[in-house]
Amino acid sequence: MEILDKLEAIKKRWEDLAAQMNDPSAMSDMKRFVQLNKDYKELEPIVKAYNDYSKLMADIKSAKDVLKNEKDPDFKEMAKEELEELEPQIEELEEEIRVLLIPKDPQDDKNAVMEIRAGTGGDEASIFAGDLYRMYQKYCETKNWKIDVVDVNEGTAGGFKEIVFDVIGEGAYGMLKFESGVHRVQRVPKTETQGRVHTSAASVVVLPEADEFDVELNDKDIRKDTFCSSGPGGQSVNTTYSAIRLTHIPTGIVVSCQDEKSQIKNLAKAMKVLRTRLYEREHAKYMEEMSSKRKTMVSTGDRSAKIRTYNWPQGRVTDHRINLTLYNLQQIVDGDLQELSDALQIAENAERLKEGLE
Repeated sequence: MEILDKLEAIKKRWEDLAAQMNDPSAMSDMKRFVQLNKDYKELEPIVKAYNDYSKLMADIKSAKDVLKNEKDPDFKEMAKEELEELEPQIEELEEEIRVLLIPKDPQDDKNAVMEIRAGTGGDEASIFAGDLYRMYQKYCETKNWKIDVVDVNEGTAGGFKEIVFDVIGEGAYGMLKFESGVHRVQRVPKTETQGRVHTSAASVVVLPEADEFDVELNDKDIRKDTFCSSGPGGQSVNTTYSAIRLTHIPTGIVVSCQDEKSQIKNLAKAMKVLRTRLYEREHAKYMEEMSSKRKTMVSTGDRSAKIRTYNWPQGRVTDHRINLTLYNLQQIVDGDLQELSDALQIAENAERLKEGLE
């Protein structure tokens, strides 16, 4: 069977990876060892499914042999009952294997770097950006992921003009990547005196965190500037030059970090963000390539792509990519994003399965 041949080849690859990891020479090249370990772990669920599938097929064959050759009616009846129980499991397990065989985004297991930026709507857009940040905070709490703020520019009436933060946790990027795009809000702003519904927007960008193995940075290509941290309205909150601004001279990319009181900690954070910004360029090319092959649910980084609307008067949230409307707005803004995330992942998997069949 074709599926068994494919699974057998994957199992051999998995065993080969294990042998390479146990080779003392692998430890001398840490980049290679990290990649081997990552590939090994990714194949593990497929190998388990292969073992389950092989056992199921062997049990079915054994039961059929009993039915064909056994004279004892009691044994034959037991074999018949066993077949009736086992055969429906084949289709279910094959569907599970088909999903497991979908090529996985190699970035999914990484930490995420998120940026929320107020768009059209003035003060209300900043307040909405703050609501989105709180929503992601609550969601990350349910996943036991850590949030680490890198840079923040607070709004004059609350919320944020811009906030950049890391989400640290296994599979963070894979779960949050569907949040990239423009989020719109329709509600009566706190600043509105006549009770009219306004539409405001904020953009969300989600990137896989780049580690030192993904991007090589040359010190001579980076200009480092220090400045005093400042709070809302520009007032000084730190009289020491602990804030860091990095400029990558070849690309003109500028990042800053003033969240920590320590210059060393701010520098480390800023370097991490700079590495991710450079990595973003390559990742954007990868996403463009993917979206040209299929209707991917993940934004390619186009900040104008409207993905979701939060309508307060009607208590609904609509994801425009999959035409899904849910009437539990309050739970969603309180961090219950799982139903949306699952629906988007299912749609993405369906596109990938279709691509594999074409």
